[in-house]
Amino acid sequence: MAKKSVKEQEEIKYFIDKIVKDEENRRAIVQGWAFNTKTKEPVELFVLGQEAEGVNFKRDFRIDVNNKYVLSDDAKVGFIIEFDEKSYGKKLRLKLKDNTVMKIVKINLKKNYDYLKKPNLFNAVRITNIATRTIGYLGRNGLKNTIRKVKFELKYKNQENYDFWIDVHEDFDSKKVLEEIKHFAYNPKISIIMPVYNVEEQWLRACIDSVLNQSYKNWELCIADDNSSDAHIKPLLESCRELDPRIKIVYRTENGHISEASNSALALATGEFIGLLDNDDTLADFALFEVVKVLNENPEADLIYSDEDKLSEDNKRSQPFFKTDWAPDILLATNYVCHFGVYRKRIIDEIGGFRKGYEGAQDYDLVLRFTEKTDKIHHIQKVLYHWRMIQNSTAVNPESKGYAFEAGLKSLEDALTRRGIKGTVSHGAFPGVYDIEYEVFNPGLVSVIIPTRDNPLDLKACIDSIFEKTVYEKFEIIVADNGSEKDETFMLFDYYSKKYPDQFKVIRIDIPFNFSKINNLAVEEANGEYLLFLNNDITVITKGWMTRMVSFAQQEHIGAVGAKLYYPDNTIQHAGVLLGMGGVAGHGHCGYPRGDYGYFGKLVINNNYTSVTAACLMVKRSDFDMVGGFEEKLTIAFNDVDFCLKLYEKGKYNIWLHNVELYHYESKSRGAEDTYSKYKRFNSEIKYMKDHWLKYIKDDPFYNRNLTRVDGNYAICVDINGFIIGKDINAKQSENNRDDELLDPRKYHEMVASKKRDELMNAKKQSEIKAK
Repeated sequence: MAKKSVKEQEEIKYFIDKIVKDEENRRAIVQGWAFNTKTKEPVELFVLGQEAEGVNFKRDFRIDVNNKYVLSDDAKVGFIIEFDEKSYGKKLRLKLKDNTVMKIVKINLKKNYDYLKKPNLFNAVRITNIATRTIGYLGRNGLKNTIRKVKFELKYKNQENYDFWIDVHEDFDSKKVLEEIKHFAYNPKISIIMPVYNVEEQWLRACIDSVLNQSYKNWELCIADDNSSDAHIKPLLESCRELDPRIKIVYRTENGHISEASNSALALATGEFIGLLDNDDTLADFALFEVVKVLNENPEADLIYSDEDKLSEDNKRSQPFFKTDWAPDILLATNYVCHFGVYRKRIIDEIGGFRKGYEGAQDYDLVLRFTEKTDKIHHIQKVLYHWRMIQNSTAVNPESKGYAFEAGLKSLEDALTRRGIKGTVSHGAFPGVYDIEYEVFNPGLVSVIIPTRDNPLDLKACIDSIFEKTVYEKFEIIVADNGSEKDETFMLFDYYSKKYPDQFKVIRIDIPFNFSKINNLAVEEANGEYLLFLNNDITVITKGWMTRMVSFAQQEHIGAVGAKLYYPDNTIQHAGVLLGMGGVAGHGHCGYPRGDYGYFGKLVINNNYTSVTAACLMVKRSDFDMVGGFEEKLTIAFNDVDFCLKLYEKGKYNIWLHNVELYHYESKSRGAEDTYSKYKRFNSEIKYMKDHWLKYIKDDPFYNRNLTRVDGNYAICVDINGFIIGKDINAKQSENNRDDELLDPRKYHEMVASKKRDELMNAKKQSEIKAK
């Protein structure tokens, strides 16, 4: 069945997330969202047949909905409706109205309802279909990889969604772009550096054409041929130079490999900024326009980088890499900046350009040295670079150039030496990712703070694992007892107090449960230079875990340090917090199997995040005091997120460590706001977060707006039903189908490039005629 266009869809889109009842006080709450698919605005709400005094309407931001349907960040499409005893237990009708458009929604206040707890029968059907298709895959690749394949297929059809994303987000109006360029106050020259060596003619031509096709015209293409032996290289380059005077070429007389060739190209550059381009890759037509647009808004920027994807030999785009904003610790694990990078030439000249001996990782070495000179770094959340997947390229087979990854390791070792940091670098889970073990230069006392109320079995397992798995010698354990009553609990306290008299103590905090206040009071009793907050249902897996956390926490630029937490079934419970998820914040990669690499390897490298969970969080005592500890208005939810954001606002980077592993025996259903009083409290904490941190909830610097806020699985953010900025996808496809040439991406690309060359040749002929 064909997908309906937007014009054929119903104009008002809505959803009821939850109905929560308070049986004792005869009250109820309905939570949901609604908007007009044409205007992209919220709709009016009415309850039919109900007195206005018995109903209270509240409008709210729903970042997850705004993100999914590409609405304005300020669109308050969410709603919360509170009903008093007059309407409790009734079946009501909710009217959604916008001008002349109206929809009636039935609401049954006789029962609780929670969409998130409904079984997903759709996945049950899909898993059967996928299992049938993956029997052969299982035989070739083994059980673990098959499970990974099934999991990703169950989550989202990423390639299908990416095709749709391209159609929606890259539909640029060339006239508007050119008009915007005319109004640029700042028009710097961008020198694109491209070393060339024996590349196939079709890829080299496509690469150069992608530069010729740029909307922004103040560029030069600086090509250094590294003594190529293929006969087609020089004639092709010469024809391009004749075509456009902005193309500069130097022919090296001996092969010096990519670093020396890049420096030869760099020597031709006269631009204020340098862009890096490989000879078989391509730029998006709007790449330089987007870069210069950023420079007009931020003329002080020294480094600008973008998102990227892969490009097959038949010009099919796939595997988009939607990156984080500037994250210094991620860069020390892998070159996530990569393509498309544009650098201020003055700083490149200052650091001496590319270094010989780092071939294959010359860009990584460059960006490590470059970012030691500046923090004026900007990220464009758009795909501006297409990395060609051809035989023996690292885009297809990372192990095809093993020397490149050795050079990457050497680049990191040099970086540590330059920065005066003692540590060792090793190869990570797969080629191109690295682990750094820092030497502890400040081995201060660690105060481990564990709030508890009874639950002696979990507490015992937690404390025993700390003593069994910890090689770091200087630590104390402070149990913050919040109203325990069981004899077994007090016997346990007595046992540890006698066994570890210098390392264990219990403080009694008899107050109504308030996570923030309990931990703040416990800190007053702590002697440590480092504070390690730990839930009582945690057990340690990794030997040396505390040493590793201290090695990061001791560094001046680091704020909070978090860990990889697993549910008892060996699936991910915590691997960093993503803001905007589910409306405010949620855990990334939650539910992924242990051993999974995650989104572009994020589960096997150390990552900067805006926040990490306080179920296992280390921070310097001085930093804790600097931000005033945990916010006591947040009694249960989001206090750790708020705390980490306060650190980030002070210039600290929070980090999650992939190789500090612990079990978290929290039930997967724990914390569900399934009672009226819990729901009211939870909503007050949501309001606090949105009042204080809406900027980051809307746009998490360590996530990407092109990724979903509905689920933490890093899927591409699309509405597969078609509710995207009012576009009629079928109509556009029908229009494209009128020209059979456009159905073949390669033919289309060649047609555009040929047209561009013809235009340039005609312009050159006209110029020669005028000169005569």
